[in-house]
Amino acid sequence: MQLDTREFRAEARFQRVSPQKARLVLDLIKGRRVEEALNKVAFTKKAVAPMVEKVLRSALENANYLSQEQGLDVDVDNLYVKSAIANEGPRMKRIRPAPMGRAYRYQRRLAHIVISVAERKQEGLVQTVDAEASAAAKPAKKKAPAKKAAAKKTATKKTAAKKSPAKKAAKKK
Repeated sequence: MQLDTREFRAEARFQRVSPQKARLVLDLIKGRRVEEALNKVAFTKKAVAPMVEKVLRSALENANYLSQEQGLDVDVDNLYVKSAIANEGPRMKRIRPAPMGRAYRYQRRLAHIVISVAERKQEGLVQTVDAEASAAAKPAKKKAPAKKAAAKKTATKKTAAKKSPAKKAAKKK
């Protein structure tokens, strides 16, 4: 039985940063609790970090607002960043002057930043373990002392075999 978790998202479109640079910050917060993600972004020294923080706070406020409006029981302290994506937006074509009257074309990239948060469901405080599952989880113990004892027995047999020809020679004299 799977319970549906409600997802709350926020977007910032047409941001003047390349998606590759935005993904560097977004990868830091994926899968983390919202509080921890806000702290992580606040102390990140990337230019896109304030932008990501703004989108994350917006997603958090969306969760808070929708839970009050629709009467959902959403624990804001239990939210985590489910996905954080930076998609590519349209590119702006620009021209840079080049030597000998020529012109070089280059592209300014734009990004669409999408962050979605969801509530992490906790099944219960107590987990029951089946007897079969616990028996399968425990590996069988090795019988290392028995192997050592068997090795000692074979060693004594070999030494006894070596002494027997010497004893025969002594008996012959």
